[in-house]
Amino acid sequence: MQLEAELADLHGKEASLLFTSGYVSNQTGISTLAKLIPNCLILSDALNHNSMIEGVRQAGCDRQIFRHNDVAHLEELLIAAGPDRPKLIVCESLYSMDGDVAPLGKICDLAEKYGAMTYVDEVHAVGMYGPRGGGIAERDGVMRRIDVLEGTLAKAFGCLGGYIAGRAEIIDAVRSYAPGFIFTTALPPAICSAATAAIRHLKTSNWERERHQDRAARTKAILTAAGLPVMSSDTHIVPLFVGDPEKCKRASDLLLEDHGIYIQPINYPTVAKGTERLRITPSPYHDDGLIDALAEALLQVWDRLGLPLHQKSLAAE
Repeated sequence: MQLEAELADLHGKEASLLFTSGYVSNQTGISTLAKLIPNCLILSDALNHNSMIEGVRQAGCDRQIFRHNDVAHLEELLIAAGPDRPKLIVCESLYSMDGDVAPLGKICDLAEKYGAMTYVDEVHAVGMYGPRGGGIAERDGVMRRIDVLEGTLAKAFGCLGGYIAGRAEIIDAVRSYAPGFIFTTALPPAICSAATAAIRHLKTSNWERERHQDRAARTKAILTAAGLPVMSSDTHIVPLFVGDPEKCKRASDLLLEDHGIYIQPINYPTVAKGTERLRITPSPYHDDGLIDALAEALLQVWDRLGLPLHQKSLAAE
């Protein structure tokens, strides 16, 4: 309960509900919420995470997919749905594969104009963005305009678990009906205590956030200067284009075996075929020496696998 109060405060909401993981909080939160709204139409971003897609599917409601971050297309779908039909817009704030950010302000404008609820996944942004670590919604000044915010206790907070935050009535409804909350084990007290301490710390300490952005910027600069195909990103996500699933996996293996560097290969179905990549996420504690060593290791791997340098590859392609 202390952790849930801390999370509600982080997002400026009345209440929050704790789940065993970020995946479960999306899967269960979206499906439960939509099922409780008669004749609900779910409008989902085309690049939403698998946990959100599963939540939408399990809701059993009508659903429509709007083109990624395309507010004009979203507005077309909202207009077509009509003013009286209940609507739920589901999107992420920061998309982890391309590192791009949703136009949350414009999405909130449309939600208010056409009478829709909003559900935003802040998993890759909580702790890392905003003056208190409330995420992209806090950074962009739209946190209080979003009905339900979802996040994780992993990643920035270094623990385990997921949550949703919103009005007390919404949270209580999900708590009362969500199978993914009711029929599983609660998180251990030690995990809850650690997460609470981490959140409290990051609410007041900006050093980690500033250093994190600095490290990400330097990583992009060094890898780009080395001629490696860094995909464009405005956030801490640093995707490195490969474009071949077997070479992507082999590159990851070589980095670990020969250089002691672990970077996940991202292949289909996580990304579209032909856009396979290594996803690099620098931390505040990756110093200049480690970043330089990463660049040198990647150049050796690229040479060994015959991968091209200076390849122009946009995330959208």
